[in-house]
Amino acid sequence: MKCYQEVSCPNCRCSTIMKSGKSAQNIQRYRCKNSACQTQTFMLDYRYNACVPGVQEKVVEMAINSSGIRDTARVLKINKNTVISILKSKEDSLVQVNPVFLSQKSETPLDVRLELVCEEVEIDEQWSFVGKKSNQRWLWHAVDHATNTVIAYVFGKRKDDVFKELKALLTPFEISRYYTDDWGAYERNLDVNEHEIGKQNTQKIERKNLNFRTWIKRLTRRTICFSKIEQMHDIVIGLLINKVEFGRDIHA
Repeated sequence: MKCYQEVSCPNCRCSTIMKSGKSAQNIQRYRCKNSACQTQTFMLDYRYNACVPGVQEKVVEMAINSSGIRDTARVLKINKNTVISILKSKEDSLVQVNPVFLSQKSETPLDVRLELVCEEVEIDEQWSFVGKKSNQRWLWHAVDHATNTVIAYVFGKRKDDVFKELKALLTPFEISRYYTDDWGAYERNLDVNEHEIGKQNTQKIERKNLNFRTWIKRLTRRTICFSKIEQMHDIVIGLLINKVEFGRDIHA
């Protein structure tokens, strides 16, 4: 009796495939013949779980849902160094300014809408640390006052220079009104006619801070889950903002 197994591409589900040699462990490789498919070669049985299709996406999703490096490694049964490598590979694809607003500004019919959406912003800084609590790492971000959508963000110390970086990212939006707390960096670097201090108009960004602390364990004030290097700290939080706030495909 002969048995046949139908093989299809794990990416595009195309059944038009061909054999493509064998791995070092003598496992058959296959190649998808669909020209539009991004899959180069694949196998039906992998010796290491990190090579299984979909595992890298799970690593990223767990990272932005309060799972630490070792948590992810235990659940997915892969090495913690592999988890770190997967997250680091996403760094170059992150953006600090919401691309939806920037793309709309280039289209004439949407210019008026963009001006209304980004007319007023709330700005705040959120505390965290890397390695130890004395090494503080602040998330500075601005949200649209009307929709509570993050427009731009930066990481750094709680100093004027870092706020100036955020302000430079907001320059294309031509903001007419800034709502902040009474931290001195805002008063020193914003025009008094465009700046308003008080908690009455910063409630949305304060709520956003709470959401971030719920999503990312690294932002929780009392936690044993923290990054040892600033790069990993920035990448994980950046992935969350890029996906949830910017609506980008972080798995591409």
